[in-house]
This record gives sequence, C-alpha cells and structure tokens, in this order.
Amino acid sequence: MDEEYDVIVLGTGLKECILSGLLSVDGLKVLHMDRNDYYGGESTSLNLIQLWKRFRGSDKPPAHLGSSRDYNVDMVPKFMMANGTLVRVLIHTDVTKYLYFKAVDGSFVYNKGKVHKVPATDMEALKSPLMGIFEKRRARKFFIYVQDYDETDPKTHEGMDLARVTTRELIAYATNLLLFCFSLLLI
Repeated sequence: MDEEYDVIVLGTGLKECILSGLLSVDGLKVLHMDRNDYYGGESTSLNLIQLWKRFRGSDKPPAHLGSSRDYNVDMVPKFMMANGTLVRVLIHTDVTKYLYFKAVDGSFVYNKGKVHKVPATDMEALKSPLMGIFEKRRARKFFIYVQDYDETDPKTHEGMDLARVTTRELIAYATNLLLFCFSLLLI
C-alpha cells in the first residue's frame, strides 16, 4: 500500500460508506478500510458464525442450528423510504450495484424465551402476545387507517391529510408511531 490517497475512510458503517462513495464519485482517490472481518460496522448483518463469534467468543455454533449462510441478523435494522433522500444518495454514488433491496417480510423480537412476530396487520395485532388490550386496539386502528387511506378521499384521512400536513404535525405523528413500535421491541 505504497500508493497515495486523497482520503482515507476508516470503518464500513453506513455513514462511512456514504462518505466514501460521495468522495469517490467526486473524483477523489479513496482508501476505505475496516478493522473487522465483516462489512458494516456496528450496523452490520452477521451470519451465524459471525454472530456466534461476536457474542460467544471462539465457540462454534451448534450443528442443529443449520448452515451459517441461512442466517442474516441485522445488528441495527435499517429501513429506507423508497423515495427518500438516502436512496437518491445511494443511486448517485452507484452503490446500488452492491446493495440488495427487499421488502420487509416481517420483524421479530425475542421476548421471555420465545421469538414473536411483530404485528404488521390489524388481525396480527389482535392475536399478538406482545401487547396488552389497549396497545392491540391502538395498533389495529393504525393498521386499518393505513390500509384504508386513499389520497383522493378526505373521509379516509381522519384529519391527517398526508399531502397537506405540516412538518411539525407529521413529526409528532411519526414520533407517536415510533414510540409505539419501540414499546413493542422493549417488552
């Protein structure tokens, strides 16, 4: 590595990768390095062997858990809005050649010794052991609102026209929604 670089970026977390991509697209010569034997920094996705090594040291995972390649565990789950600024930056830097986008099939939490699916529909909310009756009703109401929302029909807006809502109102609404989602994960 006797070469000269305009920039050296240490770490392969999302911020470092975006920075590295933007700098290289602008024509700078970038050296991008990580001390880990995996990519992604603290927000990486680990296979079973990597996961076991991180939390259990040098032990190998039990054979009955299956192939390491069958696992892809996000240390920090990442969601991107399909039409958001982050997606535009990723497209601009051509990093999308190396990414795989997938719709979320489901989210799961580990609670009291069991893995539970985080509800994603009104019926799942009612059946979920993760919530009490009040949380179930609130979740069900939210899912029905999202499902029935029609941009052209104000009767479905329930006072929240997403095309006309102020940023402050949207942030307050999103904050309440995030607090609800985090309360599920912290059970």
